[in-house]
Amino acid sequence: MIHVVKGENDWNKALSLADRADVYHTYHYHQLSKNSGDEAILIKYEHRGAIVLLPLLIRTIEGTIYKDATSVYGYAGVLPVNDNEHFNCAHFSKELNTFFKQENIISVFSRLHPYIKHQETILSQLGGVSSPGNVVYIDLSQPLDEQRQNYSRRLKTHLNKARKHCYVQQGYNDDHLEEFMALYYENMRKVNAKSFYFFSKAYFKALLQNNQFTTDLLICRLKDNDKAIAAGLFTKCNGIVQYHLSGTDDNYDHLNAVKLLIDYTRITSTKAGYTYFNLGGGRSSKDDSLFYFKSRFSKSFEPFNIWKYIVNKEAYLVLEEQFNYAGVEEVKQEDTNYFPSYRRYLTT
Repeated sequence: MIHVVKGENDWNKALSLADRADVYHTYHYHQLSKNSGDEAILIKYEHRGAIVLLPLLIRTIEGTIYKDATSVYGYAGVLPVNDNEHFNCAHFSKELNTFFKQENIISVFSRLHPYIKHQETILSQLGGVSSPGNVVYIDLSQPLDEQRQNYSRRLKTHLNKARKHCYVQQGYNDDHLEEFMALYYENMRKVNAKSFYFFSKAYFKALLQNNQFTTDLLICRLKDNDKAIAAGLFTKCNGIVQYHLSGTDDNYDHLNAVKLLIDYTRITSTKAGYTYFNLGGGRSSKDDSLFYFKSRFSKSFEPFNIWKYIVNKEAYLVLEEQFNYAGVEEVKQEDTNYFPSYRRYLTT
């Protein structure tokens, strides 16, 4: 049976059934992530003792009767409440497919969570799951000295230099948030980031002030004059730490301040009893320079999987042709795998 959860209390109650729910499954994060006109829902599937949760953002498709579904920015996917070895994938697929069709949802996309088991199996009969790359994580269950042994030699040298000139402060007030935002926005402008990544101040404040997960705002300052040269946001939920966002002052790249923030988070999170510290992958999950930077902290990798499912192929192809005809003649090479493809041509 499929039950659609929308209210905060019912959402929280459903999530409380699962041991491994992360920040990206929470009601609060979904409310932060949705755009105007989007609807955040938590699909709860129950059958013969098995329970599976699936959080999604439902979006209208302008000028049509159709909708599509996507996951929040981060790692979500299906969340099995119990490890049922006799889980009926066929029944789950039939029920979920029926729901999508009833709601006129023609396509579904979700970024899966690298540390939640059985997601690929549960989704095996709906669309396809693929892995465009890996994510890097630090196993916080290991002793601190063993974790550091996995650091590259150069990283250890960089951290020693950073500690000589810098210190890390826990941010807690509006001035600290403003410092983070200035550094983060400047980095986004430097890389010509899409407007999506220019989150509002209200978004950051709501990320920091909620009762469903913890967000640490960390600032790296120069010892000489207390100048902020790097800052980062790290979320913490149910044993999992996520490297969410960061920004740096390019004038002080030689001090490797972000590396100090990551190392500080590793140490404090280990002492607090967390299990995983997810550093994420590279740009677009490809093994590029960003991935190389993160891999200096650990050689523990997990596949970053994405789920794509076309529910209504006929409507999907019609929309693809319709929006393509509306004036877009060329598609950049990096957009050829965009899903759903018609969203390349929409402004929202």
